[in-house]
Amino acid sequence: MTEEERYELGVRTMDAIGDGSAQRVIDSLGDVAPDLARQIVSWGFGEIYSRPGLVPRDRQLLTIGMLTALGGCEPQLEVHIGTALNVGLTPAEIIEALLQAAGYCGFPKSLNATLVAKKVFGERGLLPVTGA
Repeated sequence: MTEEERYELGVRTMDAIGDGSAQRVIDSLGDVAPDLARQIVSWGFGEIYSRPGLVPRDRQLLTIGMLTALGGCEPQLEVHIGTALNVGLTPAEIIEALLQAAGYCGFPKSLNATLVAKKVFGERGLLPVTGA
């Protein structure tokens, strides 16, 4: 696959799961780091995310867990919680994953991630979360 084909696949993949997120990433970095935007699209989504080994739902659940564990990634966590909802995770499943993270990442990181989830759920009219 050429670099341009990988980029185009990345755009299609991002747009399929993130409601047009490819252009938002490109625009947000265009005036400061356009090469970073291109790599996120090409490598992150055209090369990695588009692989058939995991379905998007599972990839997002893993991504939420990893961003929670890292901490300090709240802007990216916000995007990925929204994407997780787009690919079929429920608010209750996301909250359950963040509760699970508390035992391995610590309560502060789990709490920060939960507050990000609350913001995303509120913006989508998904509060209160039931079944969690």
